Amino acid sequence: MSFPADDSSSIDGLIRAMYDVISGPAGPRDWDRERAIFYPGARLMPAGRGPAGGAGGEVMDVEGYVASRSPFFEANAFFEVETARQTVVFGDKAHVLSAYEGRRTPDGERFVRGINGVQLFHDGTRWWIVSILWDNERPDNPLPVLTDSAAPAPSR
Repeated sequence: MSFPADDSSSIDGLIRAMYDVISGPAGPRDWDRERAIFYPGARLMPAGRGPAGGAGGEVMDVEGYVASRSPFFEANAFFEVETARQTVVFGDKAHVLSAYEGRRTPDGERFVRGINGVQLFHDGTRWWIVSILWDNERPDNPLPVLTDSAAPAPSR
């Protein structure tokens, strides 16, 4: 697989790779790198308000995510950057709340903000993303302040 070795050696590397894979000008993404950071059977789950205003969500495996998001990335420049983080580590498990901003260019104006809730697992050799649940900010759902955004995530 074509991915930097440091993608999975630390929580920081894994979170950085998560954002790097989906960010870029319009065109294909490095989906092999995406597959390499998710544990087999991992789930990706966008959640939020549906068009009618009710709560909604979707549960996908990595291949479902790739299939559903590829057309958007092929046609649109999209850059998602982490703006704050809160990490809790318990043994070989970690939970990361990662605030993000979406932009059309790397330094452009943000058009969306939200939070990724990421669960990770260390298998004794490397870190994996087991699941990610995300939602965008809305007037009725403002971003909270994440308290340890400067704290480095431990590596194994």
